[in-house]
Amino acid sequence: MDIDKIDKRSLWKQTLERVKVSVTLPNYNAWFAPTHLVSISQTSSGYLLTIGCSSSFVKNTLEIRYLGFLQEILKSSLQKHCEIEFVVITDPNKTIPSKEIESSTPLFENLFAKTENIDNKATSCGLRKGYTFTNFAVSSSNQMAWAAAEAVANNPGNAYNPLFIWGGVGVGKTHLMNAIGYTILESQIEANILLCTGEQFTNDIVEGIRNKTTQSVRNKYRKLKALFVDDIQFIAGKDAVQEEFFHTFNALVNSGGQVVLTSDRPPSEIAKLEERLKSRFEAGLIVDIAQPDFELRCAILQIKSKEKGLELDMDIIQTIAANTNSARQIEGFLIRLITEIKVRGIEITPYYVLEMLGKPQKDEGKNINIKLTPDEVVLKIAKYFSIGKRSLLGSSRQKNFVLPRQILMYILRVELGLSLQEIGRVTGGRDHTTVMHAVDKIKQLISTNVNIRGDIEGIKKMLL
Repeated sequence: MDIDKIDKRSLWKQTLERVKVSVTLPNYNAWFAPTHLVSISQTSSGYLLTIGCSSSFVKNTLEIRYLGFLQEILKSSLQKHCEIEFVVITDPNKTIPSKEIESSTPLFENLFAKTENIDNKATSCGLRKGYTFTNFAVSSSNQMAWAAAEAVANNPGNAYNPLFIWGGVGVGKTHLMNAIGYTILESQIEANILLCTGEQFTNDIVEGIRNKTTQSVRNKYRKLKALFVDDIQFIAGKDAVQEEFFHTFNALVNSGGQVVLTSDRPPSEIAKLEERLKSRFEAGLIVDIAQPDFELRCAILQIKSKEKGLELDMDIIQTIAANTNSARQIEGFLIRLITEIKVRGIEITPYYVLEMLGKPQKDEGKNINIKLTPDEVVLKIAKYFSIGKRSLLGSSRQKNFVLPRQILMYILRVELGLSLQEIGRVTGGRDHTTVMHAVDKIKQLISTNVNIRGDIEGIKKMLL
């Protein structure tokens, strides 16, 4: 295909359409939607496409997870081999129209006023400011809960009623609950909604009985557009409280109100919870949220660090994510990190981060003095893994060849300091993005995999 006849915008639109049917909607929105085709040029073997990304996190994720996937799609469209490089750059086509700019002052004033009103209303309804869908990171571990929460937020009282979200500590249950409430207020700021904990509901019932104001308590809860109860398991075993909640639940659902509940376990496993309440909870949708996986922890770190005004390099983000388990642990560590920066004025490196995490690495940050040539290093690593040089540098995608090949690229980059292009030449004519992907992957594995760390150390000793 003649490069002059290629319409960049049309090509990328078609590519994104094909991507959309192959990946989940959250992954598409997170990684592919904020991209654009910057340029396309001819190479000796095909085309080189430069893809613009909205952030370094999007760039790194696409390089690590979706490089080959995009290459296959583009190759089928252009009928030639495609090399891809990712850059962080703003899409010039996403600009504010001139008419909108001219009238921007009153528009933004209205926007800020509306936001302030929503924030004030949200606070009075028991919602936490800042817990919205916008800053909720999505991956496979929470995708179902996120999709259900969005459905409820956009159609309260009809989509899933009740919505029961359960999972361990710090997985995002309360965040999703708040996000639903905030979205409802954005479309209906006058909506009467309330978020409380199981303990707060219990205390209100007890106070109502003690002060003979039970009817006032009933009016508070039974005339809502939406009721959100966090840690509903707290009411289990309290007969009077369960009785009131049963009738409150029925009154809300029968009047079209939405009920959203969270717990640390599913209804069937909540001890001393009345069977009639279990049946009501199970009549809606029950979704669980697992502990965040590595990619989700990286996304949470990006969001939380930016909220705190801290810019972290990707290698530091990956180091922290590999050594933490939950969003709360991540947030606590970021507070410690910011304090260290302010008090001691230190430069943050992956090795310092590992020390703060209680996992110092011996000899980290100190390159070994390798005097071998790149070709000699290739032979040494082939010997270490007991595979032939041809297999090490070949095109086989078998795991027992791919991992040693990636480690070879890592050693050539980190220990010998070769350029990405030179490493590509040494390892069989690979492009620089393939090398970049391999180096980043081994860096990630070093933080999480004891066996990989052992292999790297063993290879270093062999190369001395």
